[in-house]
Amino acid sequence: MLAADVRPRWLRKIPPSLRTFAVKLGFNFHPAFLGAGGHVDYVSEDLSQIRMRLPLNWRTKNMVGSLFGGSLFAITDGVHMAMLSLKLGREYIIWDRSAKIRFLKPGFCDLYAEFTISKDEISSVRAEVVQNGEIKKNYLVELKDKSGSVYAIVEREIYIANKEFHKNKQNLKKATNLI
Repeated sequence: MLAADVRPRWLRKIPPSLRTFAVKLGFNFHPAFLGAGGHVDYVSEDLSQIRMRLPLNWRTKNMVGSLFGGSLFAITDGVHMAMLSLKLGREYIIWDRSAKIRFLKPGFCDLYAEFTISKDEISSVRAEVVQNGEIKKNYLVELKDKSGSVYAIVEREIYIANKEFHKNKQNLKKATNLI
């Protein structure tokens, strides 16, 4: 990954050896993740893998003592979007479009969510965006305990577009609304 392709801009200034630490810090001290109780405990060196932990504690428990569903949902918010943004670079627009969660059983223990975006996935996304200008990708995240038992599944739809294509599409929308 070229330093010029890294987003956000401040991350480009950080030596590659410290980027994983910076990404971890960015998530862990972001108000939304702090409020939800989530914690990034692993970021791969190439920024293609992130693992979140949601501990069961007084801040994350609901009234029956299991993990609060909102916290389960919140720790998955924006992670794929951020990873894609870091990997694809500045010429792309990337947004979370929609999400849904399916609760399988109550979490009375710490749960973990793993996010992975491979080099092949990045190549595929680039090729699809070149061909279509924009795409929507679905990502599934399983929230599991240490032994691998699944407690909830979150599905997120991510919008990815070439920045110029997106800008032209928005301008066309504005122009047609004026008529």
